[in-house]
Amino acid sequence: MSDPVRTPSLVECCSAAVGLVHGALRPKRPDERFQRSLTDVGLPTPRRTVRVTALPQVPRSVPTALIVEGRFAPRHILNALTTFVIEHREATFLVDPSVCLDVRKRAIAELPSVLRAVVTPPADTIATVTALRRAPLLPTPDFALPTHAHWDHVCGLLDLPGLPVHLHSIEHDWITSGTVAPAGGVRDSLIDRPIRRYDLDGPPVLTFTRSHDLFGDGSVVLVDLPGHTPGSVGVLAHTERGWVLLAGDAAWHTEQISGIRQKSSFPGDFVDNDRAEAFRTLQRLHLAQHYTTIIPTHDHTASRQLLSPL
Repeated sequence: MSDPVRTPSLVECCSAAVGLVHGALRPKRPDERFQRSLTDVGLPTPRRTVRVTALPQVPRSVPTALIVEGRFAPRHILNALTTFVIEHREATFLVDPSVCLDVRKRAIAELPSVLRAVVTPPADTIATVTALRRAPLLPTPDFALPTHAHWDHVCGLLDLPGLPVHLHSIEHDWITSGTVAPAGGVRDSLIDRPIRRYDLDGPPVLTFTRSHDLFGDGSVVLVDLPGHTPGSVGVLAHTERGWVLLAGDAAWHTEQISGIRQKSSFPGDFVDNDRAEAFRTLQRLHLAQHYTTIIPTHDHTASRQLLSPL
C-alpha cells in the first residue's frame, strides 16, 4: 500500500480560490531589481550534438486563466503529458516518463481529491511505454531522467521495471523522507529500481546558478530550476539546430516565460513547493529565452517542434 500523501487543508483550498480571482485581476509583477541582479554567463562549449524527440501525445484544451495568471486570450491552450527522448552517443534516455497504463488507478488515485478533476488527462492519453513501442526506430532507453518528482513526470516508469533513474539528490531526499509523501503517485514509481543520484556540482550556465554536465562533453547540461519542487532541473541539450532547454514544470506554458506570468494560484498553490522561488526561476527563464528554445513539458504547442528529432 502506498504511503499517505499530504492533503491541502480547507484554509489552503480557500486561499487558492481567492488567489485565483486576485491573480486574474492583479497578476504578480516581475521583480525588476531581481532581474537587474542576474548575470548571464553564457552557454557551455559543447563537443558534440544530441538528438531530442518528443513522443506523440494527446493534448487537452484547458482554460488559459488556469495556467497563466491574468491571461484570458486565447481562451484555451493545449496541455499534454509529454515525454522526451534524448539520444547521445553514449546513451539514450527519457526525460519525464509521464504516463503509465491505467493511470487513473495507479497514480491519480493517490492525489488529493481537490486535484484529481483538474489534472486527470483524456481517456486516450498515450502511455509512455505505448509511445515507445510505436517508435521502433528510437533506441531502447538506458535510463530515465525526470525534471522533478511529480506523478506526471515519473509514473510512466511503472511500465518500465528495472529502468535506472537519474534523480537530483535534493529531489530524492524531498520525495523519500518522512512517512507522509509530499506529492502523490511518485514513490511507487521509484521503488525497486536503480536510483543514480547526482548533484548540481558545476558552474553557472546562462542565468542559472548551478549545473551538472551529464556526459562531460557539454552536450547535455542539467541546470537548477528550483521552486516548483526543491530539486527541479532543466535539461539543456545541444542539437544540430541549436540549444533546447526542456524546462519541466518551471513553466507550464511558454506564455508564462515570455510575459513573466506565474501559474494561477489554483492549482499552482497546490503544486508549487515554493511560489516565490518558482517566480524567480521564471524570471531567469525569461532572460534565457533569447539564447535557447525553451520547451515546458506540458506545453503541447511548444513540444510539437520536437516531434521529429531536433
